[in-house]
Amino acid sequence: MLRKLMKHEFRATARIMGPLFLIVLVLALAANLAIRFLLDSDVFLPNLLGGLLMAAFIIGMASLAIMSIVLMVNRFRTNLMGDEGYVTLTLPVSSHQIVWSKIIVSTVWFIATGIVEALAMLVCFFDLDIMRNIFNSYYFHQALQALHELVKRYGLNVPAIAIELIVFCLLSCAVLCLEFYAAMAVGHSFANHKGALSVLFFFVFQFALQFISGLLFNTDQFQNMFDTGMEGMGAFHQMMAIFIGTELIIGAVYYVITTLTLKKRLNLQ
Repeated sequence: MLRKLMKHEFRATARIMGPLFLIVLVLALAANLAIRFLLDSDVFLPNLLGGLLMAAFIIGMASLAIMSIVLMVNRFRTNLMGDEGYVTLTLPVSSHQIVWSKIIVSTVWFIATGIVEALAMLVCFFDLDIMRNIFNSYYFHQALQALHELVKRYGLNVPAIAIELIVFCLLSCAVLCLEFYAAMAVGHSFANHKGALSVLFFFVFQFALQFISGLLFNTDQFQNMFDTGMEGMGAFHQMMAIFIGTELIIGAVYYVITTLTLKKRLNLQ
């Protein structure tokens, strides 16, 4: 059933995110043309047009990032907190499956948004001659040589680093979703001012997280976790393990708040 929920969620969100991705990539191409042919013009009108295209590209990039979050929040709110909640919560699925479908789909869109924005930046500033000069330059080969020396001297495990960073990135996206979900679930457990209370609880969770983190990070026990004499890759892996473990704990807390509130305290009136 989780697969069916995810399939429906992907279809509903792709209608919005798909066209947005295409628009941003088209704006990136237009911005590239503006940089190469319009912005250097001595004539006012082409220069103005180039500036407008660059402004449209920047606005499009910012709007895409914001829209991915807004869509994630709105889908959860409308499907579970609005009138659709009466239908959604009567489906033969558990609240855990509903929440997981939202988390997975939203995380995928967050990652896809990051990839599209990186691709758009590449398209915007791509110039074949410049790229050829970079890859053939002395400094590029020196950078490759320096990277090779780092790998040789410190034993850098590039695949392990990549896996740890990907896991941390995925967890961070999931935790971001859960923080919004938990705030909305608690806010909508009240009879009145549900939207305002959802926003309030989001900032309450943020404050509580920062306060607890500050207390823990300043304890001797936490400082001793880094004072083990490890260097190089060992220290990096230890740091990433702590970061990933912290994200897991925070995500688990938000997940429990979300699912328990949906089960026991959700108020759709």
